[in-house]
Amino acid sequence: MIIKSLAHVCIKTTDLTATTDFYCGALGMKKMFNFCRKGNVIGFYLKAANETFIEVFHADEVDKIDREVLSHFCLETDAIEALRQSLVERGHAPTPVKMGSDESYQFWMKDPNGMDLEFHQYTARSAQSTGQDVEVNW
Repeated sequence: MIIKSLAHVCIKTTDLTATTDFYCGALGMKKMFNFCRKGNVIGFYLKAANETFIEVFHADEVDKIDREVLSHFCLETDAIEALRQSLVERGHAPTPVKMGSDESYQFWMKDPNGMDLEFHQYTARSAQSTGQDVEVNW
């Protein structure tokens, strides 16, 4: 058995509307379907690209856990400067774009729920393409 791709990551939110606006409005993802309970929307599924998804649930509707285990997730783009500028124009505060130790351009920010997000634009020298080990610089 081999893994084909990341199927989805699941995040919790206290504000479904702000989360929808950020991921669909600011980042251009598509809402695929809602999760409902007794006629009320309690979450939804977002399509990033291909078969990669983000699953979102309202925090009051899912099991509480004492320790969060999702550190961050990364979304790939082919226009990193334009994406960063678009986010700034929408009132978000991404870090400056820099070259990461994996030879990929990157920037970071938090989503409306405080989740750390990383954005990558791969280069011909990116470890994701070359398979070369990376000596981290952080």
